[in-house]
Amino acid sequence: MPNTMSTLKTLQDKHALVTGGGRGIGLACVRALLLRGAKVTLAGRDFATLLQAQQALRALGEVAIERIDVADDASVNAGFASAAARFGRIDILVNNAGQARPAAFLKTDSAHWQQMLAVNLSGVFHCCQAALPGMLDAGWGRIVNVASTAGLTGYRYVAAYVAAKHGVVGLTRALALEVAAKGVTVNAVCPGYTETDIVKDAIANIVAKTGRSEAAARAELAAGNPQQRLVQSEEVANAVAWLCQPDSAAMNGQAIAVAGGEVM
Repeated sequence: MPNTMSTLKTLQDKHALVTGGGRGIGLACVRALLLRGAKVTLAGRDFATLLQAQQALRALGEVAIERIDVADDASVNAGFASAAARFGRIDILVNNAGQARPAAFLKTDSAHWQQMLAVNLSGVFHCCQAALPGMLDAGWGRIVNVASTAGLTGYRYVAAYVAAKHGVVGLTRALALEVAAKGVTVNAVCPGYTETDIVKDAIANIVAKTGRSEAAARAELAAGNPQQRLVQSEEVANAVAWLCQPDSAAMNGQAIAVAGGEVM
């Protein structure tokens, strides 16, 4: 049985743009926002993945796609302008696009470092800059940055990713203060290990490097969660959708861990 909240059209006539919207947490966020009545633009680099997601979600509401590389400000500006021309100004921005690649610190070269910052941190910066003027003009907006528990604590062998996600949390807090009296809220959601392609890649990496079974590798990642499980994408999406509600206006500058109590 669907959650009662998911059937209430609390975001009717709002336009949401979700980066990395073709799969995983992003796709779950798109679904949650459509169920709440929003028109949604799915943004990402892989057009085929976006198209497949759009076709799967059409029955839920108005959904469009934009091919955008969040690390490229020109691509962001053009894609956001196109999305706004179709559905009107962007009222809700979910910065979900991200990338993780493990490496020991001394094996993290400059290209790796810059790539992690470009996608995970600069991408959030570019998208916020593109969407915020319209929100300020309207006197209403919601920005939700999908960070990670890596933005709240440290993890071995992903120093560049952790640094970028800490940056996202810091940017969230700084921007939240700038727009606090202007009808716009800015928050971060910080998932723990979640059943996504990134975690599948992490499991494959553990298997390849240690020879352990997939089940053992999965259990290792789940062990950090006091609930002894991986978080589900829909659980993250529910937190994101809640922060986008009109009646969540007092939530601002927060970094909410969705991790079963791993980070408090």
